[in-house]
Amino acid sequence: MLRKISLAALALAASAAPAFAHLNPAEHGSFMAGVSHPLFGIDHILAMVAVGLWAAQLGTRKGFESALWLVPAAFVGTMTIGFAAAISGAPLPFVEPVILASVVVIGLLAAMSLNVPTWAGMVMVGFFAFFHGHAHGGELGSAGAASFGIGFALSTALLHAAGIAIGLGFGRLLGGETGRVVTRLAGAATALGGVWLAVAG
Repeated sequence: MLRKISLAALALAASAAPAFAHLNPAEHGSFMAGVSHPLFGIDHILAMVAVGLWAAQLGTRKGFESALWLVPAAFVGTMTIGFAAAISGAPLPFVEPVILASVVVIGLLAAMSLNVPTWAGMVMVGFFAFFHGHAHGGELGSAGAASFGIGFALSTALLHAAGIAIGLGFGRLLGGETGRVVTRLAGAATALGGVWLAVAG
């Protein structure tokens, strides 16, 4: 069963690409427009899956199991605050550069399997999450804020879950040290993807 879930998560991550376009709220509703929004940009996808990868690494430490869900929850929660700031008209400089930086930095955190206290992991991903949320709010358009916000929060949580499933799945399918190495390589690939997006953009 775990093997099937892990393979499904890998397929989800592999299939997520910029081909997912923003849905028109007038045609599909604000909720579905929100669900599709994080899937529109590969930078959002990579960062959110990387959060899950790193959370999986942090949460497998004895005594730090809560990091498995607290770190992704911190991302979703702080992202929602950033969204609220954007729709209230609060300006935020360097939104896109920081989002690109989040792909590189969080990818590197997973690549290094950096061990930090759970609260520190929450603060680190939360910083970047605020910018992701502000970007979503800046592109609200005609969508209803509440439905749109719930939609992209759900989509983000699912991307985190995919990263967690991939991180845990590698460990259980490949075993011990090999699984950890492959998970770290996935983080490194994410960071390289962020560098490529920065250069290509």
